[in-house]
Amino acid sequence: MNLFLERIANYIPDEMNEFMESLNRKMYQGLRINLKKINQDDFESRFSLIDKPSLFCKEGYYVSRNLGNHPYHICGLYYLQEPSAMGVVEALDVQPDDIVLDLCAAPGGKSTQIASKLKDGFLISNEIDKKRCQILLSNMERMGIMNMAITNSSVDKIAAEFPNCFDKVVVDAPCSGEGMMKKHNLAKEEWSVENIEYCAARQKEILNEAYKVLKKDGILVYSTCTYAKEENEDVIAWFLKEHEDLELMDINLSFGRSGLSMEEFDSTKVRRIFPMDKGEGHFIAKIRKTQGSSNSLPTIKNNKIDDISKKFLKDQLYELYPYYNVIDGSLYCMNREFVKFKKVKCIRQGLYCGDLIKNRFEPSHAFYMTYDFKNLKHKVDVTFDQMNVFMHGNVIQCPCDRGYTAVCYDGFPFGFGKSDGNVIKNKIPKGLRLMEGSSLYGKE
Repeated sequence: MNLFLERIANYIPDEMNEFMESLNRKMYQGLRINLKKINQDDFESRFSLIDKPSLFCKEGYYVSRNLGNHPYHICGLYYLQEPSAMGVVEALDVQPDDIVLDLCAAPGGKSTQIASKLKDGFLISNEIDKKRCQILLSNMERMGIMNMAITNSSVDKIAAEFPNCFDKVVVDAPCSGEGMMKKHNLAKEEWSVENIEYCAARQKEILNEAYKVLKKDGILVYSTCTYAKEENEDVIAWFLKEHEDLELMDINLSFGRSGLSMEEFDSTKVRRIFPMDKGEGHFIAKIRKTQGSSNSLPTIKNNKIDDISKKFLKDQLYELYPYYNVIDGSLYCMNREFVKFKKVKCIRQGLYCGDLIKNRFEPSHAFYMTYDFKNLKHKVDVTFDQMNVFMHGNVIQCPCDRGYTAVCYDGFPFGFGKSDGNVIKNKIPKGLRLMEGSSLYGKE
């Protein structure tokens, strides 16, 4: 740790006392509203457990308690996220029709933030680690994202399959994690200059592949949660030198501070966040590709829906979605054409509706968690106590329509069940239920 602190002292010699004090404070905690499901004014009127607005994101807030078991979190109305991490997507400036790639996406904070800003656009969220990919999938389902794909491939395969296809790319690069030492002991235990150098080399490899997928005038935002200059300013200097058609853009946001002084580029255009800046630690740089071509993502032919699945959808939805894809009996839907994947491994594309099993259709949990929940015909609202019972996997007594129905709290679905008109049989997946001994938090 002595060498780590010596390096920090070289970066911020006049603020070392404040930095040392920050190491003994609790981590900053934050939440970000899922604008796909609720608008900001409505959320603020319903939710009293926020402390103050975030400095890094318009729809973000600081919080001082664990809100993971709150009903609104389970309903996907917000995402728990370290505050300074929210600044990355703010810098990306996502537009509603953008085609976006999040190259190192798990656990999903930046991907869900990107998706909340898209309408007719499309997001590919990639994670190379299989286990972390499942966490990413779970978070995207909870937030109800539809026009997206989750992939589990190396960046070189993605670059080979989708050259010059993306308007925006996020590279939240694997790093030495110096800003996360208070959260993860492993970051402290594994810290070394050698690890920093290893991470920097890997970051350069990822950026070189990310460069290939950018359209002409496409924007790439690079970020880390480390303080190390080798992984931040030095990597950007190398990247700009490696590709002459790249232009460093001014992030033009008020949070944080300028980067460390560099001869190679104007360091006032990048942003650094130290704990003294009200976040745990981030580096953000924004880069534009000024030359090259622009390609469209390849698409597949829209599948026809079988009669059984179509009957179920007509019973459940006020309006059917225009695009469907069937894979091994599983049905997926989107508001735009499905993307064709060849060598890139796609874990999920679109909203997973359910499965055709023999002569019946079995809906999925994800289908009822959609951000487009107002399109669901069958919904029933339950009390806080009933939700607590249902989230533990039990049945509840509640008069409602017979058949499959979304089960809601305060108007927002958190799962589904099958009703006989009075008793709702629980259909929430076992892995998403509350564990024995735990309960919902924050009855308002």
